[in-house]
Amino acid sequence: MIKNCNDGSDRKPYLRLDINYGNCNELPEFSKGPKGDDEEKHQAIKSAGFEGIQDGIPSLCDKYGLGLTAHARINKVGELDSLIPNWLQQGFACATIHLGWGIESDLGMDRLVSDVLNASQKFGFPIYIETHRATITQDMQRTVALIERFPEIRFNGDFSHWYTGQEMVYGGIEMKWDFIQPVFDRVRFLHGRIGNPGCIQVDIGNGEGLDFVAHFKEMWTRSFLGFLKSAAPGDFICFTAELLPASIYYARDFPQPNGKNNEEGDRWEQAILLNKIAKECWVKAESRLL
Repeated sequence: MIKNCNDGSDRKPYLRLDINYGNCNELPEFSKGPKGDDEEKHQAIKSAGFEGIQDGIPSLCDKYGLGLTAHARINKVGELDSLIPNWLQQGFACATIHLGWGIESDLGMDRLVSDVLNASQKFGFPIYIETHRATITQDMQRTVALIERFPEIRFNGDFSHWYTGQEMVYGGIEMKWDFIQPVFDRVRFLHGRIGNPGCIQVDIGNGEGLDFVAHFKEMWTRSFLGFLKSAAPGDFICFTAELLPASIYYARDFPQPNGKNNEEGDRWEQAILLNKIAKECWVKAESRLL
């Protein structure tokens, strides 16, 4: 089994609110987020209340007392053997990975997953496989089937890829939630992004009155509950806001009166809002545990 992130303390299991460093990339001029150098960005992230950075700079995270998590794409057996020692040396707590391209046979999937599990066990380093497009977990059915073969697998729940890419609301989302409950039970990391049935990342305003926001709240709550059911003292789960720029076709951008395009909202402020929503989901999960 892939172990949980653990800080070595006796504190009860907890939620850590992080941000992916890409959330700070190419922020529009109107954004209230940092647009300067790496030092300014790390300082602003700390001041805004984030507790860690995925893909942060180790020396600056150490300087500002921020946790550190990694990510990578893994396409071949053995690639983690050179990455994990590096991550351990630099103080990363865990890593999330895009595994394979999604066109592998079941046997090809199994070889990749076996390698992840073996590498995680060998180095004592948590590796969480993302539910992501263009990977072996892009499909809900194949992912649930994968769990039947590897119940010890653990995930980074990046659910906007399924919500939009597999249009989860089509045919009844409650049925889909029940079907992927084995995934919720194994989530140990979350990427904070909300999509609607047609777009993978959207500005949610204040988050009120939107059915798709309510759907994500339920998925995050179920994931937190899955973590809490087996968590030990010192274990934590990272909720990592990951709102990425329009240049890589995540944030939507629209024509402006000046003839240029601009992103629909402030990804920095939205990331802070997602943290607030995550905390509400955590409280709800704790109440369901009772």
